[in-house]
Amino acid sequence: MKTRECGAGGSPFPKALVGLWREFLRPLGLLFLVIAPLKSAVVDWNWVPTGSMKPTIMVGDLVLVNKLAYDLKIPFATWHVASWSEPARGDIVVFFSPADGSRLVKRVVGLPGDTVELRREALYINGIRQGYALADPLPYSGEVTEDPHPMVVIEHLGGRDHLVALLPSRPALRSFGPLRVPAGCYFMMGDSRDNSFDSRYFGTVPRASIVGRATAVIVSFDPTRCLLPRFSRFLSPFSSGEGRPSR
Repeated sequence: MKTRECGAGGSPFPKALVGLWREFLRPLGLLFLVIAPLKSAVVDWNWVPTGSMKPTIMVGDLVLVNKLAYDLKIPFATWHVASWSEPARGDIVVFFSPADGSRLVKRVVGLPGDTVELRREALYINGIRQGYALADPLPYSGEVTEDPHPMVVIEHLGGRDHLVALLPSRPALRSFGPLRVPAGCYFMMGDSRDNSFDSRYFGTVPRASIVGRATAVIVSFDPTRCLLPRFSRFLSPFSSGEGRPSR
């Protein structure tokens, strides 16, 4: 009687593992090795779970974050290799909160050395009241749901216009400061001024905590409508007067 050599005609299971490695795991691993450093140091994305930046950014938006907007960092670290720009007043940035380290999306309001003050919802920078104009709240009334009668205004900040939501019925910190922004730090605020946990509460943000500049909405899904896509917001860049209502 013939004896069968060890492994001869054995289970095809090892071959299946080799095929899985070659056809799926190895390409996936190589893709990860390419994408992970890019996501860490070049470009990233951030889901927005709160309404603190309404109506500019809505809950359910996935925003694109340009990590090369201000500097270059070593992948998977916070060490700066080179810097070529600094956050400007009016920029929308992603940063790590001084309160708990979570990633937040807010607008840069105060630069290092600025004196920031809020008087009855009006923003003053270095003693100068910023420009305001009323906007039609009707296109945003379905989105700014924290108040039955929201006010939407156009704020002129840093040479750029953007929309700001005011919620008169909510208790909020409508007057603040004056506060001088320390060197190397920035004062952040949400565009939904009466529904934003920002520098009025957790203080200024160190430059090293800023991840990058948010530049556009990649995709958007409405959590109040079973994640129905908001196609009008897909690939929508942030610009002057940004804050289109979703459809």
